[in-house]
Amino acid sequence: MLITMANDTILFPFVRVVGQENMKKGLLLNIIDPGIGGVLIKGEKGTAKSTSVRSLTQILPPRLSVVGCPYHCDPRYPKRMCIQCREKLARGEELKSEEVPMTVVELPLSATEDRVSGTLDLEHVLKTGEKKFEPGVLAQANGNILYVDEVNLLDDHIIDLLLDSAAMGVNYIEREGVSFSHPAKFVLVGSMNPEEGSLRPQLLDRFGLCVDVEGEKNVDVRMEVIKRRMDFDRDPEGYLASCQDETNALKQKISEARALLPKVELSDKILHDIVHTSIHFKMEGHRADITMMRAAKANAALEGRTEVTKEDLRAVAPLVLSHRLKKRAFEEVTFDLKELDLCLGL
Repeated sequence: MLITMANDTILFPFVRVVGQENMKKGLLLNIIDPGIGGVLIKGEKGTAKSTSVRSLTQILPPRLSVVGCPYHCDPRYPKRMCIQCREKLARGEELKSEEVPMTVVELPLSATEDRVSGTLDLEHVLKTGEKKFEPGVLAQANGNILYVDEVNLLDDHIIDLLLDSAAMGVNYIEREGVSFSHPAKFVLVGSMNPEEGSLRPQLLDRFGLCVDVEGEKNVDVRMEVIKRRMDFDRDPEGYLASCQDETNALKQKISEARALLPKVELSDKILHDIVHTSIHFKMEGHRADITMMRAAKANAALEGRTEVTKEDLRAVAPLVLSHRLKKRAFEEVTFDLKELDLCLGL
């Protein structure tokens, strides 16, 4: 099956992206556990940021959705359902469900607040007393991945809206004293080129993970990037077919990791290491600790294990902590892996 975008452009396969292992790991961990809080991908142009995110559609597992629900409610979680689905359950109606593909929903930079959150028809409310809501991007994103390219160029209030909805799993709309809400549980993925501006530290902290990507400096690796792109451009369908087994294997691995995640255990010793690491790197609050715990468990599940180890912490700590390090104005701070190893006793 070919995976295309809305304009029928065939997507370069995720499994054939060369290098950028931290970026790929950050994306996979959020698919396994959306509660990690999304990922911000920072890097120079031409480093496969957008390509990797958009091609996630090839490996995303299917999800359950209530048939006909505009918010794609998951029938397994009645408390998270929209008001229409809850009212049907209250009346004793059976909610039919179906498996639908998890997708990547892209937010255009020009999107207005109404386009993002949706609109209430106030005239209809005044005339009939019934609420009429036109769903926006957040309704479409429920249960899916919401991707914002060049997130640093979005208006701050739009970014706040996205982050609040992602954290709460609900989109609240209020206009002229009339309110409405619907489920909006999604994985927020942002990408940006730091040369075009940065995000406020308060907003950076709201992303669960952050990855810095760079162009390949190794000659052989860089040549491999070009060769793969040339082969893909020459015959997109044939190239996708040639790596279908790899794609199916990764998709299966993700599904198995999601099923294994609830069984993954984290000992007090590992929890102590997490807290000690956060304190050592001067993290404020507890968001970093909780995110590191969730990411470490997701990493263990991805590796097919039911117990978190120090190696899991080493794999995820740079993604959790690097964008939360304190720095002064105009100062560049890099995450020190050797310091992390000393902290973890590796």
